[in-house]
Amino acid sequence: MASHDLVALWEEHCRHEFETRDVDATMATMVASPYVNHVPTMTGGVGHDQLKRFYKYHFIGGNPPDTTLTPVSRTVGADQIVDEMIFAFTHTSEVDWMIPGIPPTGRRVEIPLVAIVKFVDGKVAHEHIYWDQASVLVQIGWLDPKGLPVAGLETARKVQDKTLPSNELMARWATSAGKPI
Repeated sequence: MASHDLVALWEEHCRHEFETRDVDATMATMVASPYVNHVPTMTGGVGHDQLKRFYKYHFIGGNPPDTTLTPVSRTVGADQIVDEMIFAFTHTSEVDWMIPGIPPTGRRVEIPLVAIVKFVDGKVAHEHIYWDQASVLVQIGWLDPKGLPVAGLETARKVQDKTLPSNELMARWATSAGKPI
């Protein structure tokens, strides 16, 4: 894999997904039988035809127009990239790959998202995508965080600013104050 620029390949793939919104160009960045797994909702596809169908009818054209990806960190290996980013959008359309069956709420969503991307022979072979589904549901108003160990927009803010408070969901955190460490 040393002869392939994985970062350039991944950025081209993402550009076609989110900027040009070109399904064929996106598929051209991938191996003949790729797969994508959005882990929290088990959406995506296995194999060319299923993934192209997913991209065409449920993902690339289905993301709200103001969708953005803001890089946080990137780890590049010999044949794999791990990207941490903030995924943001206004819920102006059904985003059935992320929040299936939930009609638009008009609310803003900003969540930390991690993509683990494997490459084979200079093409994307698979993507495992992770995010905190509870944070999404809190932000669109479908989950009341009161009394639950979940947060909303604060999760994205904490990833971007390490000085924000930690441990606020831990009711017992205060009990350790002043104890020897």
